Amino acid sequence: MADWFDQDWVQWFLLPGLTALGLALLAWRGDRRRMRRSDPDAVGWMPWRDVAFWSAFAALLLLVGAFRGWLAS
Repeated sequence: MADWFDQDWVQWFLLPGLTALGLALLAWRGDRRRMRRSDPDAVGWMPWRDVAFWSAFAALLLLVGAFRGWLAS
């Protein structure tokens, strides 16, 4: 298990990809909460939709890179 974690594709692609995926899920939840708010005038300042999109896009690219690294190893 230790040499699996030391491979470059895990440290450069898999871990950041999973982090970006977690951020995308968190931002999706924030956007969903904002869409379903009871007070329409209580608009927040965080652009959850944009954060969710870009972090999901980064997660996709990073996880595809991790998959290619896994296949090459």
